[in-house]
Order: sequence, then C-alpha cells, then structure tokens
Amino acid sequence: METYNIPEITRNVFAVGSKDWNRRIFDSLIPLPEGTSYNAYLLKGERKTALVDTVNPGFEEELETKINMVSDLEKLDYLIMNHAEPDHANAIRFILEKAPEALFVTTEKGVKMAKLYHELPEARIKVVAEGDSLDLGGKTLHFIEAPWLHWPETMFTYIPDDKVLFSCDFFGAHTAQGVYDEDIEELVSLAKRYYGEIMMPFAKMGARALEKIKDFGIEIIAPSHGPIYKNPKRILDPYEKWTQGKTENKALIVYVSMWGSTREMVRTIAETLLKEGVDVRMYDLAASDIGDVARELVDSRAVVFGTPTVLGGMHPLALYGTYLVKALNPPAKYGVVLGSFGWGGGALKQAGELLGPSKMEIMGTLQVQGRASKEDLKKVEEIGRELARKMKT
Repeated sequence: METYNIPEITRNVFAVGSKDWNRRIFDSLIPLPEGTSYNAYLLKGERKTALVDTVNPGFEEELETKINMVSDLEKLDYLIMNHAEPDHANAIRFILEKAPEALFVTTEKGVKMAKLYHELPEARIKVVAEGDSLDLGGKTLHFIEAPWLHWPETMFTYIPDDKVLFSCDFFGAHTAQGVYDEDIEELVSLAKRYYGEIMMPFAKMGARALEKIKDFGIEIIAPSHGPIYKNPKRILDPYEKWTQGKTENKALIVYVSMWGSTREMVRTIAETLLKEGVDVRMYDLAASDIGDVARELVDSRAVVFGTPTVLGGMHPLALYGTYLVKALNPPAKYGVVLGSFGWGGGALKQAGELLGPSKMEIMGTLQVQGRASKEDLKKVEEIGRELARKMKT
C-alpha cells in the first residue's frame, strides 16, 4: 500500500508509526479491546533528520514507506531509541541497514538493552545522557533520562524549539483509534487503564519524571502508544494525581465463585459499602477484562478479595488476580478477604501469605463452610461497615 495518513504534528515533525487495529493481547497478558499503535516520529531539521523510535515486528515496510513519503530514509542521520522494548525498537537493524550513515542514539543502559535483541555496529553508536543534545538545524533535541518508565533504560526526547515531548510509553494508551487526544472522548479512561497495567508499579519514578519536565512549557506530548496530546494538560493533570497515589472513596471488589457462596458474601459487602456512601466497582475474575481491574486499582482506596478454596488453596483465577494486584503495587490502603470452602479450607491462609508483605491494612477476613448463613452475612456486614468507616477517616 502506498497511501498513508502521515500527520505533521508540528512543523517538520511527522508521525510515521503504525496502527495495529486487530491486536487483542499484549505481553500475553494485557487485553487490547481497541488494538494499539506503535508510534514513531520523523524529525526534519535544516541540516539533519532523525527518527524517534520504530515499530513492532511486521510493520517495518510500512515504516519505510512512510518515511520515504516525507523524506529519504537512506539519508537519515540519527535513529533515536527512547526505549528498547521490541514494540518500539524491533526495526532498529532494519532502519540502520536502510540508512547506512545513520547513528544509533540512546543512553548507555539503552545500548546494553538493545544488544539483548540486536547486533549493533559499534562505530555507529552514539551514547547520550541527561542534558545532552543534538542539533538538527532549527531543531535541537534534548535528552532526559526517565529510568523505570517502565524499563531501566527509558529516556525522553524533547524539542524545545517546538515544545514537543516524545515520552515513549509514559502518557501512552493502548488504542488504535484517533490521531490526536481531541479525537477520543474517553481517552483519559484508556490512559488510566494503561497506567494501571504498565506504570503504576513505578509511580515514584513517574513522579520524578513529572518533576523534571514541569517547567518545559510542553505544547505537544507524543507518546509511543495511542493518540498525540495537543492539550498536554489533559494527561499531565491525571498523571500528577496517579503518580502521587491519590485515592478516592472507592472499593474495588474482585472475586471468583464456584457455587455461589463467595458471590453472596461479596455482594453483601458491596451493598453494605454502597449504603455507607462508598463507590463500589465489582469484577468477577471468571468473566472480566483484567485491564478494567488494573484501571480501577489506580485510585481505589480499598480492595476486597473473594475466593473459594480449591484443593487446599485459592481458586487459580483468584490467585492470579491477587498476585497481579500485589505486583501492580496499587495505592489502596485497606483490604478484606472473604471466602468459602467445602470439605477443606486453605484459601484465606494463602491469600494472607500473598498480601502480608503489601502495604494494605487487612480490615477483616471471613471464611465459611458451604453456604454463608445469616449469621455469617451479618459478620460480612460488620466488616463492610468498619471498612467504610476506616476509608472515610
């Protein structure tokens, strides 16, 4: 195909990446209900040209065609790698072979990470660090180290002349829809889901990155997934809140139920919390998109776990969900564990072992044999009222 939309996001800065409309899973973990994009950007100065990031496997020829529609790939001067993950860096060798004079530009850590995936020509590597710059002629590129967003080598590239920040995964969203933030009404929700899945474990590093760029006067944010922000405040304000771990009076309930007993318990606590004025979001892990759970974790103040016992431990889906919550390191302050068993318990013990090292204060646990009795459900209500009281203080 020779016909492509190549947005010029500001003077001589072109979006040359790819949209993956049909991709539905990322890292064999993250659902992609709206596909995703692999954004790359061609920068044309008066004397030099640079490409910021590349594309996922399978999109190399599209990238080549797009670059050649606005420039000459063979004469590319710099290939800048903000992040070594293959969805952004897969085409490094492809581009370097097509552009024989281009220098590969990244941090020292970036070189080490890139070499895990590619054989790099040593003579064509240019290592940059915090504060270094490249002059393209009328466009000066500044490099900002942004470690652990979300790999150790990540950096940002910034053009102060145009006030454009290329932030790689930071500020991203998994969607193939739209070109600019104004095109998608629900973009912040998509970005929140992405933050929960990818960036939440690195909230402190995210806050440091925001501090670094706060005085840049940024007018455009160009991430490597999802739409480009013409209104940076639309994403900067939520990111400031999320990276600071600010929570709402909201409880997230995640559960699995085999024969209805655990379901009855979590519904009881949900109704109790609602009656006490707590916002409740509830997901059955047997039928829910784990990305929705990640999104709600970003600002939930409490998490309620519900699990039956299976062969002496948690139900496998509940075990997976609980492990994921722990790994994502959400800002939730309080937790509750509810469960049931038939001929043998063990789920609560395993849940306690998993959640013990977390920063959540466990406000209550209850495990019942068989169906929950009226007395059991009254205990659940008591736990719910105490949780609601604690959440409001």
